[in-house]
Amino acid sequence: MFGFGKPTTLPTPDQALPGREQQPWTLGEHVVLHTPVVSDDVPDGHEVAILGLGCFWGAEEIYWQVPGVWSTSVGYAGGSTPHPTYDEVCSGHTGHTEAVRIVFDPARVSYADLVKKFFEIHDPTQGMRQGNDVGTQYRSAIYWTTPEQEQTARELTKVYGEELARRGLGEITTEIRPAAETPYYYAEDPHQQYLAKNPFGYRCHANTGVSFPA
Repeated sequence: MFGFGKPTTLPTPDQALPGREQQPWTLGEHVVLHTPVVSDDVPDGHEVAILGLGCFWGAEEIYWQVPGVWSTSVGYAGGSTPHPTYDEVCSGHTGHTEAVRIVFDPARVSYADLVKKFFEIHDPTQGMRQGNDVGTQYRSAIYWTTPEQEQTARELTKVYGEELARRGLGEITTEIRPAAETPYYYAEDPHQQYLAKNPFGYRCHANTGVSFPA
């Protein structure tokens, strides 16, 4: 958390830390939902959403409470270093942002509703920061997994951006990219469901205070 003095520009791939060939830790069951944390095998009919909205502890806590969400995990997305550690990501030299991976049943909760909540629970105008948390790991990001998700993400970004402009607030800086361009790497076990394990732990919910327009 926090990060004053950290880089606020992304490293190029040749500048990024080298990382490692495989994940050096194992992960088990989601301590809240009792589903696998490593959810690469997605149940039939389910989809994956990958969102970056500041410190991933508080973001994951919000999403695991949404009806229709089957599993959540925290990890690193949008960077160049393979299988980075938390400390490496925090250094600003991997290019990753802290992200939440959400496996959900679209028959019970729509991708659009997940994205609307995304905009309401963080501040998408702050660039490489969220509140007092400063650095590239805190940038706002949507990594879409289907063309339909991309269309939804871009449409809702436009709608919310217009609402912020109407209120005299800043422009949205959210990075929107295909998930296929940037692997998602699962974070270490202590960070998974951190706030279920540490109920009085740190939560950063910087936001604009603006509800998504009807």
